[in-house]
Amino acid sequence: MLAFIRFADALSAGFGKAFAWLIILMTFGTSYEVFVRYAMNSPTPWAYDISYIMYGTLFMMGGAYTLSRGGHVRGDFLYRLWSPRGQASIDLVLYFIFFFPGVIALIIAGWKYAERAWRYGEVSVFSPAGVPVYQFKAVIVAAGVLLLIQGIAEVCRAIKCIRDGYWTTAEEDVQETEDSLMNEAAKAEKDPHP
Repeated sequence: MLAFIRFADALSAGFGKAFAWLIILMTFGTSYEVFVRYAMNSPTPWAYDISYIMYGTLFMMGGAYTLSRGGHVRGDFLYRLWSPRGQASIDLVLYFIFFFPGVIALIIAGWKYAERAWRYGEVSVFSPAGVPVYQFKAVIVAAGVLLLIQGIAEVCRAIKCIRDGYWTTAEEDVQETEDSLMNEAAKAEKDPHP
């Protein structure tokens, strides 16, 4: 069970980090568009399409990574007060009632949507550039499959927590700047003379 949890966490992290590079491409694309639009008075017909395709892809492909790190929004004003076993029991039930039906519906509907887009060679209707969007539609299915794999890992994590009494967390790979600064301040407070 632990091996599958680690596998799913690593898979989600790999895809999440790989697609995070789209932020750089979006930044360059938007900067280029701003420059040619305002400095050269020659806007591009493709900038909007590329921007929303990249942002949508980043959002979809980062979902499983965010799930693996516990980063999705949850109403935890009561949840955080419960014992780990209580939290895991509620998570286990809610994954089967809400998460899996939603993700399976996403995969099935996404498959139909993507298949049709690929068959027609769908292009964007938002600009005269006719940017192909059928590849973007396939991202819906890929994101759903990644979420399904990570969801199974989260169920395994909940079962393990119910059995052991503590949560198995994902390996740390990224740290918030605020947390890093607080850790440095705590170290400096403990040892004022390095």
